[in-house]
Amino acid sequence: MNRIKRFLAANATSSLIAIVVGLLFGLCILLLSNPAQALRGLGIIVSGGFNGGGKGIGQVLYYATPLIMTGLSVGFAFKTGLFNIGAPGQLMVGAFAAVYAGANLTFLPGWLLWFVALLIGMLAGGLWGAIPGLFKARLNVNEVIACIMCNYIGMYGVNYLIKNTNVYDSLKYQTINIGQAAIPKWGLDKVFYSMKGNFVDSASVNGGILIAIVLAVLMHFVLNKTKFGYEFKACGYNRNASRYAGINEGRSILLSMVIAGMLAGIGGGLMYLSPASGLHIRVEEILSPQGFNGIPVALLGLSSPIGVIFSGIFIAYISQGGYYLQRLNYMPEVIDIIIAAIIYFSAFSLLVRNVIAAVVKRRDIKRETANGREEETP
Repeated sequence: MNRIKRFLAANATSSLIAIVVGLLFGLCILLLSNPAQALRGLGIIVSGGFNGGGKGIGQVLYYATPLIMTGLSVGFAFKTGLFNIGAPGQLMVGAFAAVYAGANLTFLPGWLLWFVALLIGMLAGGLWGAIPGLFKARLNVNEVIACIMCNYIGMYGVNYLIKNTNVYDSLKYQTINIGQAAIPKWGLDKVFYSMKGNFVDSASVNGGILIAIVLAVLMHFVLNKTKFGYEFKACGYNRNASRYAGINEGRSILLSMVIAGMLAGIGGGLMYLSPASGLHIRVEEILSPQGFNGIPVALLGLSSPIGVIFSGIFIAYISQGGYYLQRLNYMPEVIDIIIAAIIYFSAFSLLVRNVIAAVVKRRDIKRETANGREEETP
């Protein structure tokens, strides 16, 4: 139990150190850009969503929702020894499937339509994640290469489908509005709002954040409390040993990528079935940044589903602070530099922690060996 507590404390400490060092690095960038406003700018970043009051906090939760889902997608694959860099493509495929379902299954009542659309988006993301999983399991093709190829195939495939289906609005170069499939707010707009005179300015947050948190808790349970999750993690730690133990390595790899794709697909559905998004997908020539941002969210959360909740909210929190930072005429890219620095130092602190842990482990082994020899000596 003490070892578990020390391990958890070391994980949390490494992430906190990375955040502090990353913010200090950000202060250096602010000093170089505009020394007179640097400290005030850092204060705005640290204040994050609180700069906007209740609405600002609600916006943080809104932007955190797809980050948590893509972070879960990448983190789940990490736990099983795979690098799912295909979350952007899986998110876009899942998003299109959810929007298409929302536009065509209008015979369903509204309370059921969004749920069915979200399930269809989940299945589409899972099927798209199965492609690199099959290549890895059957042909031992590196999943990073397969995922990158699937990202661009998915993006251009979604663009083609948007233009050639009945959900296309040619005047606006995007899918039609599907307001009837909107995810309910479940009263969160009544909690997170700001007053502008007599006008109530509600945040964009909806029930998606609650769904994301529930799914994160579910994935934590699956990974840590089920035989299913144990086999996944065993393959991630040592595939040769797991194969020797009778675990079907190929099945675990395929299912891992399918589940990762399903999580990213749900993230796309939650993102585009939100009223704040206009409930449509624009034809884009770039991959969704929310998919790629799932990688730093997973790294900062140390691939733990519970850690991903906090890291996703944190990334959204300081990103919202970066939005308010523009009041001081700083470029919005400054916050991206700070996030990148935090992730870099997170990986570095993790490396240092692992080195220290290895040294301590060797010292403990030597001590136990020495004590055993002393006990054997008459």
